[in-house]
Amino acid sequence: MHIHSSAEELNRVYQADLAINATMNAAARSLEVLTAPTEVPWEAWTASANADYLANLEPQKLPGDIDMPAIVGLLQKHLPADAVLTNGAGNFASWVHRFFRHHGLVKGHKTQLAPTVGAMGYGVPAGIAAAITTGRVAFTIAGDGDFLMNGQELATAVQHGAKSIIVLLNNGMYGTIRMHQEREYPQHESGSRLNNPDFAALARAYGYAGVRITHTAEFEAELLAALARKEGTVIEVTLDPEVISTRGTLSAITQHALAQLLQKS
Repeated sequence: MHIHSSAEELNRVYQADLAINATMNAAARSLEVLTAPTEVPWEAWTASANADYLANLEPQKLPGDIDMPAIVGLLQKHLPADAVLTNGAGNFASWVHRFFRHHGLVKGHKTQLAPTVGAMGYGVPAGIAAAITTGRVAFTIAGDGDFLMNGQELATAVQHGAKSIIVLLNNGMYGTIRMHQEREYPQHESGSRLNNPDFAALARAYGYAGVRITHTAEFEAELLAALARKEGTVIEVTLDPEVISTRGTLSAITQHALAQLLQKS
């Protein structure tokens, strides 16, 4: 349906099933008094889509001492409803994208800043900007390679008296790049390993609090402490390099790629 106050605009760009020549105010008043249908043609489809969404919240069992779905569950539990969540580009962001349930816009505020162009390094400065401009709790999920792009922006936060909470997933590599290397050229890793600094100490050097956790059970107390303190916090999470995505392991990708090559040969 296309509503426009200028008749010449109707069907000029959009080929509508129903074109209505009316002002927005007149159209809104007319639509307001319509009786809602008892059934809609897409009801079964929406129920099916919702069932798929709920099924997607069920996590796969992955190796290591860090349970990322459980950590996202703690974020859901403790972050305020109007918290701003930010991320850069990388597999690390998919933990929040898959398991965090953002509320609808009916609440009156948006809750996510993410790079539509797929830019690494976006999350840290975006979170700091959100903290400065909105005064709301700003949470960032970052990867180690992602954080190295713009981590120095912690200095900006400290300078302006703003705080953000950053969960930094450290698996010692550019995870997305390594994943694609294993898919296309299994066992031929090139340039994707990282020789990382002590991220917790680096955060403290900028004026943030910096902590490191190695087990899921350590996370909740550190998150609550980060929410309570006046300065920002970096929580470094040491993630098993095998946990390459929310759905599988690096070695499984490698084995599948090798099997594909074997079939082709």
